[in-house]
Amino acid sequence: MVGPEQPLVEGVVDRFLAAGRKIVGPTAANARLEGSKIFAKQFFAKHAIPTARFLVAETQAAALDALPQFDLPVVLKVDGLAAGKGVIVARTAAEAKAAIETLGAPLVMEEFLEGEEVSFIVLSDGKSCVPLEPCQDHKAALDGDQGPNTGGMGAYCDSRILTNSDTQRIVDTIIEPTIRATQFTGFLYAGLMMTSAGPKLLEFNARLGDPETQVIMHRMQSNWGDLLLRAANGDLGDAQIEWNEGPSLCVVLTAGGYPGPFARGHRIAGIAGAQASGATVFQAGTAREGADLVTNGGRVLAVTAGGEDLQKARDNAYAGVSQISFEGLHYRRDIGSKGLRRWEQVNL
Repeated sequence: MVGPEQPLVEGVVDRFLAAGRKIVGPTAANARLEGSKIFAKQFFAKHAIPTARFLVAETQAAALDALPQFDLPVVLKVDGLAAGKGVIVARTAAEAKAAIETLGAPLVMEEFLEGEEVSFIVLSDGKSCVPLEPCQDHKAALDGDQGPNTGGMGAYCDSRILTNSDTQRIVDTIIEPTIRATQFTGFLYAGLMMTSAGPKLLEFNARLGDPETQVIMHRMQSNWGDLLLRAANGDLGDAQIEWNEGPSLCVVLTAGGYPGPFARGHRIAGIAGAQASGATVFQAGTAREGADLVTNGGRVLAVTAGGEDLQKARDNAYAGVSQISFEGLHYRRDIGSKGLRRWEQVNL
């Protein structure tokens, strides 16, 4: 099973298949759905997959000339892989011009969509697919969805994010048309905006995703190895997944300054205390220096916990976070808060 996107784009799955070895992931041709935003948007248009209105600007000059065609805010995306940080939402003309200079060309320009963002992931064997539980990722670095985009500051997984009819519509209009057209194998990750006109596809990832992986795995009861083997054998058929009923929530702890420049080598304390409180601590950007665990990346740890409802999962995760310390530690304090507001509105 391939985790990161770069080996997928470079064709690791093709090499395994050519050698007769089993692997879960898309071919290089299908990994282009993540590896090239231009290819992906043109694919959406060709197959009538609902998405934001867009155009491709081959040069910075063309992008500047096209700006008047879009209302503000406008979304600007680099074509290739950017570790989740290649998207800028420009809210003024000055921000848009600065973003074009920063991102370079070619790039995708698209309308800004209003609604609730949802991560919807399926495991596919090229013919059949089994949906995973829906998640909501938090990309912006700061509370209130402010600041630059990151690789992900936290997520929660809760079956109530989507209704059954929402799920069926996503499968019918986005997932199944893509699998039919590509025989996609592996994890097809749809980043969606649930608009007043229905679900619209923001982008595809060709992998499971992080920090969605943490909250999905935390809720899964089924034998994951069996499901992966069935996918690798092209035998998912009518596979079902059993889930813990309560949601899970993950808070990412980052180095100070991330996603910009950050320091490494700061000693991490408190992981044992976090785990004793009931949280699961996934390590990402860490290293060993003698007996010490130290920071060694932008996103350092992912503290994950579950609960009988979203509020309890949130309380449990942040209780784990409170046990951990390192110099420059930063995290968002509002992971899951939009979900809580939504449930409160539904239950008024």
